[in-house]
Amino acid sequence: MAIRRRRQERLERVVGVPGLWATAYGNVGSSIYYALGLVAAYALGLTPVVFLIAGLIFAATAVSYTEGTALFPEAGGSSSFARHAFNEGTAFGAAWAQMLNYIITIAISAFFVPHYLGVFWAPLKENPWDIIVGIGVVLLLALINTVGIKEAAKLNVGLALLDLATQLLLVIVGLFILFSPTTLWDNIVWGVAPTWSNLIIGVTLAMIAYTGIETISNMAEEAQVPERTIPASIRATVLTVLVMYALIPAVALSALPVVQLPDGSYETELGTTYAGDPILGIVDQFGLSGVPLDLLRGFVGILAATILIIATNAGVIGVSRLTYSMGFYRQLPSVIRKLHPRFNTPYVAIGIFCVIAALVMIPGKADFLANIYAFGAMLSFSIAHISVIWMRWKSPELKRPFRGAPNIAWRGRSIPLFAIFGLMGTGGALVAVLVLRPDARWIGIIWMAVGLVMYVAYRKHIKVPWTETVTLERTAPVAEVDIAYTNILVPIVATEASEEMMVTAGKLAADADVQIAVINVVEVPVELPLEARMPREERAADELLTHARAIAEEYGATVVTRVIRGRQAGRAIVDEARATKAEVIMMGVASRRRVGDRLFGRTVDYVLRHAPCRVVVTSDRRPPSPSATAALGAAASTAVSGVRRPPSDPETR
Repeated sequence: MAIRRRRQERLERVVGVPGLWATAYGNVGSSIYYALGLVAAYALGLTPVVFLIAGLIFAATAVSYTEGTALFPEAGGSSSFARHAFNEGTAFGAAWAQMLNYIITIAISAFFVPHYLGVFWAPLKENPWDIIVGIGVVLLLALINTVGIKEAAKLNVGLALLDLATQLLLVIVGLFILFSPTTLWDNIVWGVAPTWSNLIIGVTLAMIAYTGIETISNMAEEAQVPERTIPASIRATVLTVLVMYALIPAVALSALPVVQLPDGSYETELGTTYAGDPILGIVDQFGLSGVPLDLLRGFVGILAATILIIATNAGVIGVSRLTYSMGFYRQLPSVIRKLHPRFNTPYVAIGIFCVIAALVMIPGKADFLANIYAFGAMLSFSIAHISVIWMRWKSPELKRPFRGAPNIAWRGRSIPLFAIFGLMGTGGALVAVLVLRPDARWIGIIWMAVGLVMYVAYRKHIKVPWTETVTLERTAPVAEVDIAYTNILVPIVATEASEEMMVTAGKLAADADVQIAVINVVEVPVELPLEARMPREERAADELLTHARAIAEEYGATVVTRVIRGRQAGRAIVDEARATKAEVIMMGVASRRRVGDRLFGRTVDYVLRHAPCRVVVTSDRRPPSPSATAALGAAASTAVSGVRRPPSDPETR
């Protein structure tokens, strides 16, 4: 199966290790604030053991994701792994399960924000205020992510560091004041408190922390040097999680031990009185009263709300990037992956799935949401483990920037033991959810069935087999030019039409003595010297030109690339065409929604009017009306997928 990996509308690589770690820990750390109470209600005295088991499975899953994401640094997570290991149908199944995970993560995290803020105003812990505030959090973060990933990543780093410091402080104080190994041992009544079935349910609920790994994987296309930042951020996340998951439940069960009720049953206040805000339950056992207790509760309430906001934000980031990837691979209609023309973010996906998350939040049943999450997460992560195992067997020759360990050699192949252990854990948890939780079983099965029917129908509509990997470029319009050239100038920008024009230039130059000059214009503001350093713009230009060269070289074309600096892009393009004696300028642009005297914008308008050679322009929208085209007058004979003849100029004859 040949997979075309080039992209046209790419997300900026601006997120480093701190941003990736903070985004992941926003989900992983947030689970303590609600999963602790949910798990304790079932696992009782074995809650610390349950979180330790979840942590070990989490570590194995993290290694599989590190290897897979470093090998294929693209959005999609387990879906991407399944695509390379198996086929597109399997990739869709993993992606659709992930979609369920992110929707639930957004809903449950945002729903618990007002519960912790209820230390300031009690009605926030009850309907309808918890739902209203939760929906408000979702909408606010949708706006932040629409504005741009850099803003969201910076927000994550600051809040995650502050929250981690608070958790460490609570653990240290709790170890000195509350921790009691004897109490922890006395909490356990083997086979009774908890029952074995409740113990298994507790393990599946604790799996809610896993979304952080998917989030890092889905941000791979925005990660700086992904082969280094992805492994480093996942290692940092795993270390943080293991420490916190080992200590916080131990302190909590020491402070709120398991007790036997008159009817013979067992419970802990961690899963009853403090089920909605278990960390505040720990604080209440510090022996404080009056103003000091109120101050500490207020501080913890604020910090808990912040980490839950991070988790909601990470869910929004994850679902939007996953949808972008699914749209690109023709798993969903391409309109869903559309990027904002100004902020370069997948704003359509953000809007759609934030609305769905807000609707799912309305019932407010946390244990139900957690079990639904467990279904989708365990299915998705099991596919990830299987994909990593199969890729080791199927393609041992692949250069892996990161190779997980431990491994064993068998029949000339390297078998990843970590992935096998992880598969046993996630697969076992999936079976447990299907057997023990009928509500999650049927909702999960219905979700997957609806998704598969939609996917197969969409593939049938676009006449593509459901197992075949195909990207948008296969059906995107390409300008047809039947004139022979030997010197082609292609100004390239980050649009679909620009990439498709690069494809056209590559085809024209294939198997012929044709040179393609690819340029990207860095417009320097008038308040800066022309030679002023603009590192971000220069880095983006270099990356875009490298991408363009790869496209043309797929067709065997000869390519030279240059970064041009100028005050105005159109003038710079025309000057470069004159200097290189270009025979044709080939431009792919995003056309404007409202057409006036400029059909596409000032740059194309200037080039069409002043170019010393032919100009070929293609648009990623439908052609404008004849009256709009006429506004160009004699400047262009055809505006979309057309050719403009040069003016009568002695220098260009």
